[in-house]
Amino acid sequence: MRAVYAQTLIALAEEDPRIVLLEADLMKASGTRVFRDRFPERTFQLGVAEANMIGVAAGLSATGKIAFADTFACFAARRAYDQFFISAGYARQTVKLTGTDPGIAAVYNGGTHMTFEDVGLMRNIPRAVVFEPADPVSLRQLVIRNARTPGCAYMRLFRQPANVLYGEDEPFELGRGNVPADGTDITLIASGVIPVNEALAARTLLAGDGISAAVIDMHTVKPLDTGLVLQYARKTGVLLTCENHQVINGLGSAVAETLSEHAPGVRLKRIGVCDEFGEVGTLDYLKERFGLTAHHIAARAVDVLKNNP
Repeated sequence: MRAVYAQTLIALAEEDPRIVLLEADLMKASGTRVFRDRFPERTFQLGVAEANMIGVAAGLSATGKIAFADTFACFAARRAYDQFFISAGYARQTVKLTGTDPGIAAVYNGGTHMTFEDVGLMRNIPRAVVFEPADPVSLRQLVIRNARTPGCAYMRLFRQPANVLYGEDEPFELGRGNVPADGTDITLIASGVIPVNEALAARTLLAGDGISAAVIDMHTVKPLDTGLVLQYARKTGVLLTCENHQVINGLGSAVAETLSEHAPGVRLKRIGVCDEFGEVGTLDYLKERFGLTAHHIAARAVDVLKNNP
């Protein structure tokens, strides 16, 4: 995924001289050394100083640049939040912040680096876009859309290899979800590589029980595709959100807010991290530990359908 991200930035920069890249001593982790090699004069290495990186990005934006800034999600969301909020967001600059290894994707970096709260924080910045691609195709297209959209955005980036879920001709737009699998009994709404893949696997498990599950890839949490949420709320009557994030103030909360105002009778359950810190472990262990597996999603779906009329 990080290779696709870097190559997409290079392609954008070939066409648009305003594209610049800022890093906070994590260029190897972000996979962006190839961008530096191609555009050394448009690459800025700020060292271990994430807040300063955002300030510099905002300054570059004020001179007409489109500033992409990368670091671990924990540093992007926690350490540099005030600068992103004020220097970039409040000042109405165009800063595209990427937080890598969100949630349990931090694996061996452990609880200190495990961001289960970043979506919640970024949703509170006025006019900011918050999104998380689920595969290489959506990543490429959404980064292109992001570069061409003025203003601030926060992207969660899963750095490692990911399954290709979509054909190259699949259209993607920020603020509009995609439906990789349709269904009639329950809707699984997921965001990001881990939840979307697990939701699709859960759909297969549910089919074995005679349950038809739709899967929505809600890559953009803000602005949320409320039209798609309400369409499937009417179609299936039961929604289950799945996210690599706290259930507080993330995707599940955004869907709950929509339903409470526009479809209060629709049943909703949320799968995610339940008010806990992260810990060290393999990805498989962490998915099991925090209930983010296909089996957990399928079991919750069955419970909602059979035991919660």
